[in-house]
Amino acid sequence: MRYAEMGYHLEVDVATGNIEKVETDPKLTELYLGGLGSSVKLHWDRVPPEVKPFDDENMLIFSGGLLCGTPAFSANRTVVTFISPQSELLAYPMMGGFWSAELKHAGYDKIIFNNKSPELIYLWVKDDKVEIRDARHLAGKGALEVQDLIRDELNEPNAQVAAIGQAGESRCFTASIEQGRSSASRLGGGAIMGDKKIKAVAVRGTGDVHLADGAKFFELMEEVKDYINFRNTNPIPDVMTILSGIGSPQEMVHTDEKWHTESFAWGNARNRRKSFWTEDIEKSWTSTQIGAIKRLISCYNCPQHCGALIDAPDVPRYMMKCFSKLTYGMAAYVDNLDFSFNIVQKAQEYGVDGFSTPQILAFAVELKENGILTDKDFEGCPPDEDKEGRFMWLLDRLAHREGIGDIIADGTYWAAKRIGNGAEEYAHNNIKKHEQLPIKLGMLDPLYYLMYTTNEKISITQIEGNWPQAAFPKMEQRERFVEDWPQLPDDKFKQWLLDWEPRGEKSNPHFPTPPICSEIVDWMEMLHNIDDALGLCAGMASFCLKPPYHINNYHKLVSAATGMDVDQEELKRKVNRSRNLHRALNNRRGMSRKDEKPPKDHWRHRFPELEEELLTTYYTYKGWNHDGIPTRERLHELDLDYVADDLEQRGILINGEGQEDHQEHQG
Repeated sequence: MRYAEMGYHLEVDVATGNIEKVETDPKLTELYLGGLGSSVKLHWDRVPPEVKPFDDENMLIFSGGLLCGTPAFSANRTVVTFISPQSELLAYPMMGGFWSAELKHAGYDKIIFNNKSPELIYLWVKDDKVEIRDARHLAGKGALEVQDLIRDELNEPNAQVAAIGQAGESRCFTASIEQGRSSASRLGGGAIMGDKKIKAVAVRGTGDVHLADGAKFFELMEEVKDYINFRNTNPIPDVMTILSGIGSPQEMVHTDEKWHTESFAWGNARNRRKSFWTEDIEKSWTSTQIGAIKRLISCYNCPQHCGALIDAPDVPRYMMKCFSKLTYGMAAYVDNLDFSFNIVQKAQEYGVDGFSTPQILAFAVELKENGILTDKDFEGCPPDEDKEGRFMWLLDRLAHREGIGDIIADGTYWAAKRIGNGAEEYAHNNIKKHEQLPIKLGMLDPLYYLMYTTNEKISITQIEGNWPQAAFPKMEQRERFVEDWPQLPDDKFKQWLLDWEPRGEKSNPHFPTPPICSEIVDWMEMLHNIDDALGLCAGMASFCLKPPYHINNYHKLVSAATGMDVDQEELKRKVNRSRNLHRALNNRRGMSRKDEKPPKDHWRHRFPELEEELLTTYYTYKGWNHDGIPTRERLHELDLDYVADDLEQRGILINGEGQEDHQEHQG
């Protein structure tokens, strides 16, 4: 019997209609756990680096994590992997909700889609019954509407449905995959579904997920539950509201948005409004939010309530994802929170990424304001003073790829190249061709420099977390914070936090030092990779301060669930193996040090020599060469000699090193 995992994948060739239930090798779990880890291995083995995003061979994998469907609190993430049309690298956006648990109860760990369908279809999975169904009648329907239509059509009210809207069908590069109150949003998974003509994937499962040692697992869950209860009644002092608790930022719970609205940039990620949060705004926004929320809601088996059912005036009810509450209004420079609740409903029906899309719309507005786009490009658009109407109009055009929308639907990086005439200067907030959070700050932050530049997610929200975002101003605050910190991998981290000051020699950009930064970033990155393999919500683990899941209890959960004898060091080794394989996969697709650059205007004060030192130090710590490519020695340590062989055959590694390192040694 297989424990925690189901031991089967579904292989679906949508071109031929062939469906196979494939038993998987238990060794895959031993080496890579599950979720993202084993999906990366499948992409390495089966998708050559020559494959382009919209080629038939671009494989699309929906994967539940190793602990999804078990009694583990908040183990509900579905990882969707594909070659991104935006970055042209391996993407892995995740969604919460109930879909991954339903897949596990149906008896599968992953669904693997190959090739392209000649007509629009959806997949229906109910335990051993799996069928491809005609979806032509769903063409052009909204992603939220389709979920209800499919449930009604199947007479399965409890089926979980992941669907695309018009943006996915139009192959917009930032099209999302929507599912309940959650979505796999970043880097264009919806576009890949649309290209393969997959409108939705519906799942209903009635089987069991077995645990190797149920008694031990529930004992560990009691400890986790006790800590969750403790944190819910004892929020962390001295940090902003959004970081004081646990959960996947609880934007629906909190109404205090002073920090976000005054710290993040507005419009096309340009300017901060440092005195925005007035008493009038606080009163108005609080009233609007409380009035719009019908009730707070959770994902599968989660005690927190990070989402909400929205019942706003003049829009159908829908379930709002957390941070989109702010992104559209801030990008449009609209101070009325009602606008956010209205446009987000439309955006989720279209199925678009709630971080990238608002910036893209603001980018188009900025180009028009600077004469790069013309009145002809905006023909039919409401007047400039109607900021809300203008954003709604642009969103419609983007989702349908009509007029200027056909260009901006590719994202700011690609759109700027098509537009020309200086537009590239306005596509200023990208890393690896992908829009980042709209943040513009003063002094270079060395930790965030490394997090932004080096992680494979290409999104800061999937690398930051357990380390505070800024130094505490007073020593007594630091001492209070480190006093109770069982999540640390080593007590030396406490001293680093105690030494870290907001000003002076022990402050940004010179402290933490490059070696210390390397250890802190590696620790946080490792936590995210564990979560993504296990299917745990980062809001209960890697993304928040002092979470219930951490490096000192993950391995115990894995051992009790699977029956594998996994200690902390072995768990680190497993996720380092998948992390380095993922890195090599993207290296094989052309990514290297030249691409590891945050936006030029992200920090006002930059230190080029220090930034290069940070990268070099971090690469060395990771066992990578000067180009950011894992060395043969590092790959050998992780049983990845076949990867080193491949990289050497392709000339990416030379004698186990990068080209620049090899030339230095030859010199």
